Amino acid sequence: MDGLPVLDALDQRILGALMEKQVTVPVSYPLSLNALQTACNQTTSRDPVSAYTAQEIETRCRELKDRDLVRIVWSGAGSRVLKYHQRLAESLDLANDERALITLLLLRGEQAPGELKTRAERLHAFGDRADVEEVLERLADRPDPLVWQLPRKAGQHDLRWMHLLGPAPAVAESAELAVDRDIVLADGADARDARVRTAYNNSAVAYAHELSDELAHKPFDRWLLARIAQESKGPVADIGCGPGQTTAALADAGAEVVGFDFAPAMIAQARECHPTLTFEVGDYGRLLRPAQASAWGAITAWYAFVHLSGSELAGVLAALRRITAPDGLIAFSVHVGNAIHHVDELFGVATDLDFVLHDRQDVLAAVVAAGAQVDEWYVRGPGATEAATERLYVVARA
Repeated sequence: MDGLPVLDALDQRILGALMEKQVTVPVSYPLSLNALQTACNQTTSRDPVSAYTAQEIETRCRELKDRDLVRIVWSGAGSRVLKYHQRLAESLDLANDERALITLLLLRGEQAPGELKTRAERLHAFGDRADVEEVLERLADRPDPLVWQLPRKAGQHDLRWMHLLGPAPAVAESAELAVDRDIVLADGADARDARVRTAYNNSAVAYAHELSDELAHKPFDRWLLARIAQESKGPVADIGCGPGQTTAALADAGAEVVGFDFAPAMIAQARECHPTLTFEVGDYGRLLRPAQASAWGAITAWYAFVHLSGSELAGVLAALRRITAPDGLIAFSVHVGNAIHHVDELFGVATDLDFVLHDRQDVLAAVVAAGAQVDEWYVRGPGATEAATERLYVVARA
């Protein structure tokens, strides 16, 4: 191939969607026109979200066929349905890891390595952000570079990359810069975990006192926890339980529940506040099955993931799914937004904590990547007495 193909926005969307679906839904690939239109215009994992018509896509696919970037095939013997197969990956001679990153850059524009690792989960399993950076550098070092590292802008936590296959969508100068949520792992997950455990151990008494009636001001949370308790067909694990208010709400709604937290001082407070309930010290990444059942009927995690990086969500959710009963529930809540908030004081106690505001689409994609199914989700604004961030509530089925 002589030089790189120049792709406009519609070309990029069609080829990116075909490359994505070839890997994620191989049984239905190549795609029919209807399926391709749905893939191009889906509202998740696309930036910007589009509304291309079937006629626009069909006309452009024929033009891409003339450029040897798309192959049009019949769906099977005796069928009159045409299907579309991309040839861009073949034309560019992309390895699987390279292909995953080019797919994401075509579909979502410029991104940081941490974002790419998180979003590539279903396309290619990168070990860590350094693996992503190595592939990006490989793509940039080609005779015809496929990607380019953008200069750092004021307020950015990490450098971002774009593809060189055509013009990127125009971005207003005032547009909010996406945050690299993997920056919280800069000195490793163990160091981050040690800071979190120390912070909650030191502030456990003040935390329990300040938030003893927290759920009294959160009717939606109480309603959803009660629903989970009533629908669970087995014991419930409430992870990241803190001083036990969510565990108590589940028990009040009839659940056979055990509260878990990896800060021993928090478990001590939970046992003091709720002496009739069961609490155990436990890390949700290493949680075991219940002693009296083959699996948990439901697992709840109310703001237990607020210190996780974006790339860790799918792995944690996959670990929880493996110990949840078939058709059991995993329900959790997180703060959503485009920021990492650092605090050096928690309830009057000196600390060193980063709170991660997650991206809604990335959270829902992490559930799917973990092998679970999203049953329902809600986004709610803060109450009058709460921090000014939106909250995402997800109910998934294992």
